[in-house]
Amino acid sequence: MRAVAGIVLAAGSGSRFGGPKALVDFHGELLVERACRLLTEGGCDPLLVVLGAQAEDVRASAVLPPLTVLNPDWDSGIGSSVRAGLAAVPAGIDAAVVALADEPLVGAEAVRRLVGVYAGGLPPGVHAVAATYGCQQRNPVLLTRPVFAAVSAAATGDRGARVWLRSHPEQVIGVPCDDTGDALDVDTPDDLAQALARIAGDHADPARD
Repeated sequence: MRAVAGIVLAAGSGSRFGGPKALVDFHGELLVERACRLLTEGGCDPLLVVLGAQAEDVRASAVLPPLTVLNPDWDSGIGSSVRAGLAAVPAGIDAAVVALADEPLVGAEAVRRLVGVYAGGLPPGVHAVAATYGCQQRNPVLLTRPVFAAVSAAATGDRGARVWLRSHPEQVIGVPCDDTGDALDVDTPDDLAQALARIAGDHADPARD
């Protein structure tokens, strides 16, 4: 099976939350650790984490994989973290799954499905596999190396990989992941409370399925 890297974007300052969301405790683990586990359990190896705001605090507090990437331009928006992550994918690895540290309800099964589609062979001209929820493209997303440069060029400011995905629908396969969790963004303390309530209500942790 062809190796697929995992990229966790965890560089933001969490201005709406009140501090870096990478350091937020969720169900007994930090959000950045949870995102790393999500990708690892979903079949990604090697794993990279893109850090920025309070990077040294995150390194000191979290259990991280050996490959961490410091994004010095983190305050310019998520686009710079996408570029930093894709640029750091080791040579010889031809695909990467990109996930966000602040989407704790994404399930490992979603990552498995993306990796499985890639492992089965993509049709000619297809270079991305995106998880969908309610028929809408969300995260995570798998990108193949031939489009790393184009995705990076389109990822500027607060615009990430979604810009390229929406501009090239013919090169993207959507994989329904509604039954694996959801891509709720934890941007505020209220969002965190909502996500924790969903876990408690479902009596299950999608990241561990």
